[in-house]
Amino acid sequence: MKLKSGCFLQYLYLDEVYCLLSVRNAKALTDYFQLLDVHRKNALNNLQFYCFLHYVTDLRKKHIMLLFDLLDRNATGEIGFDEFYMLVCLLLAHENHLEKQFIYRHSGTAFRLLDRDDGHTISPREFQATGFLFNIKKEELQKIFKDFDISGDEQLNYKEFKMFSVFCIDKQQEKKK
Repeated sequence: MKLKSGCFLQYLYLDEVYCLLSVRNAKALTDYFQLLDVHRKNALNNLQFYCFLHYVTDLRKKHIMLLFDLLDRNATGEIGFDEFYMLVCLLLAHENHLEKQFIYRHSGTAFRLLDRDDGHTISPREFQATGFLFNIKKEELQKIFKDFDISGDEQLNYKEFKMFSVFCIDKQQEKKK
């Protein structure tokens, strides 16, 4: 998942520690969201969402629509600014190779995003389907489940996922050294 060159999002700054936008950048993103919201509903429907992501990323349609479904948790057919903001932060984290930092700082949000069936656990299948969001490869997924599935039920609950997120940040800090 890459941002296309010259798109608006490339000019936004994502804080590397907290994986959030500055106030100035959040305001710019709010204005951008209002431009995209042509129906003035304070929300984007799936077509607006698809056009936005198709224009700014190299994601394929199936991934864009999966992402829409993940963000539209209440099945209203729309995503609001909060979900849009999180999506942009995730895109920028991915672009700046801060996926693991994003998972660590926003572990609850990341867990809910990956838990597609709202079962309060993440299955290997759910993780594999959404691995593109955090740049996690299939081989890594298998190792994650083997190493962090403490209960042995082949599901990651939130505590196990949180341990994984702490491990991610430790690994990232080792790479920096």
